[in-house]
Formats: sequence, structure tokens, C-alpha cells
Amino acid sequence: MGSCNVFVALVVLTVGVREIEPSKDAMKYITSGFVKVLEECKQELNMNDHIIADLFHYWKLEYTLLNRDTGCAIICMSKKLELLDANGRMHHGNAQEFAKKHGAGDEVASKIVQIIHECEKKHERDDDECLRVLEVAKCFRTGIHELDWQPKVEVIVEEVLTEM
Repeated sequence: MGSCNVFVALVVLTVGVREIEPSKDAMKYITSGFVKVLEECKQELNMNDHIIADLFHYWKLEYTLLNRDTGCAIICMSKKLELLDANGRMHHGNAQEFAKKHGAGDEVASKIVQIIHECEKKHERDDDECLRVLEVAKCFRTGIHELDWQPKVEVIVEEVLTEM
């Protein structure tokens, strides 16, 4: 299994210069782009509702993601979005393009990739891929919160439901 980063991004999931809260807008679009492959992974991994709940509450810092299966789901989604390299690590170019495709400017997309890369380095030694990815996802979430770029959950749900 490969590594991913939440919502590259979980992840990932950013806008250069928009008028109102460009970074939050970008994270909203990146997250909803990431979630689009959730249904496929849900079927493939036979995911139950607790994983969906983990992903739904992902951006809430007080919600502790403890389920290993959530890391496996993030890996599955990242593979489908071609965000992993041959070694199962984040593919920097693809991750940056994914962010830009979903509204990020160069600067914001670069910052997202930088946060994910730093989080991957912190958790390099974790042997269990799903647990490692879960820790990287939590680290990424914290980094995005520190920048105050986290999207509102209600807005993401509305975006995803609108596109279904």
C-alpha cells in the first residue's frame, strides 16, 4: 500500500488570489475533489459508516481519527487520484497539479505540498502504511488549521451533494 496525504489532500487537498478567504475556498474545492472517489473506495474496501464519519469530521481538530481503516481509505482515494509515486509517497508534481486544478494558486499549492512533505518526514518510520497515512493526515490537518485554511464541513458536504 502507498502513502497519502489526507486530503491533499486530504488533502489536498487552494487558491492564489481570490477576493474572500482564497485558501479556505481552495481547501474546500480540493477536499470535495478528493471525496469524489470515496464511493469507489467504499465499495472496494467494504468500508463501514465509522470510516465515512471519520472522513466527514476530518477537518475538526477535536475529532481524533483513530481508525486504521481511515488511513487505508485515504490511500485508496490517493491512488485513484494519482497522488502517489511509485514508492507510495506523495507525488509532488501530481499533488501540486491536483491543488491547482481545484482552484489553488502556485503559492498556496506549493504550501500544501510542503506541509504534506513535512508530515511524511515526521512519520517515515511507521511500518503500518494505513496507520502511517492516518498520522500524516492528522499532521496535515493540524498544519492547515495553523494557517487557518481549513474549510467548513457544511460547505464541503453541500459541494459534494451538489455534484452528485
